[in-house]
Amino acid sequence: MDINTVDDYIACFPSEVQEVLNQIRATIRKAAPQAKEIINYKIPTYSLNGNLVHFAAYKNHIGFYPSPSAITKFKDKLENYHTAKGSIQFPLNKEIPYQLISDIVKFRVAECTK
Repeated sequence: MDINTVDDYIACFPSEVQEVLNQIRATIRKAAPQAKEIINYKIPTYSLNGNLVHFAAYKNHIGFYPSPSAITKFKDKLENYHTAKGSIQFPLNKEIPYQLISDIVKFRVAECTK
């Protein structure tokens, strides 16, 4: 299956994962309504004067990619999650922190529109 849109991407997953992905998508769109939604690196990407955030589903987690600056800024709120230089893993067997995702996206919007 060719993945050309975020709808195509989300449709590749089981319904319970689709629900999470759709909620993350809605959270990002609400926090960054001016961002352009595209597929980049074969995953959902939001662009605003360059890459804003990306997300992707994996077997046991959602990968969220907001940039190293966001990981640093929200370090205290991310201590219960596995993080790397520019990524966060939200386990699928735990509550997804949609408010935190929204806060991170808003931070990235501020960074990208300076």
